[in-house]
Amino acid sequence: MPSPLTPRDPVNDHLLTPQNCALLIIDYQPIQVTSVASRDRRELVSNIVAVARVAKLYDLPVVLSTVNVKTGINQPMITQITDIVPGEPIDRTTVNAWEDEDFYAAVKATHRKKLLVCALWTEVCLCFPVLDAIKENYEVYPIIDAVGGTSPEAHQLRYRRRFREDPLCGRGSLR
Repeated sequence: MPSPLTPRDPVNDHLLTPQNCALLIIDYQPIQVTSVASRDRRELVSNIVAVARVAKLYDLPVVLSTVNVKTGINQPMITQITDIVPGEPIDRTTVNAWEDEDFYAAVKATHRKKLLVCALWTEVCLCFPVLDAIKENYEVYPIIDAVGGTSPEAHQLRYRRRFREDPLCGRGSLR
């Protein structure tokens, strides 16, 4: 048991630490933000900005990803995030970020098995990679205050149905 005389090991601790987790920020693009109907959009942007700032403060590895920017279908990630988190987002053509080789390789390159995940929309871009990561024995923690869905019902039902054993997901159910 940790004590003041025997400190916790921040890499192997069962709790989240800056040394054992990474942040994934997926699809915070103008069209996705404007189509969120499960929470106030200004609150959503404010919350993801707060998450990005905390990640920068604690020097967490961050994987940014967008969908269909290079194809011209979508616009780049919102500047409120890219102004805080350095690096070029990995642009994909797949709906499920986990299925993109570059995204998957970037997650693996963090060498972290605890993933904090923010994605738009809850019912697709959050749910799909979270389920795949859980299947590969990652501990996954969606930051629910910084995500949103296309409707309040879609957001709430998808979140509750997929992650009912543990509200923070962890090694939650795949039901």
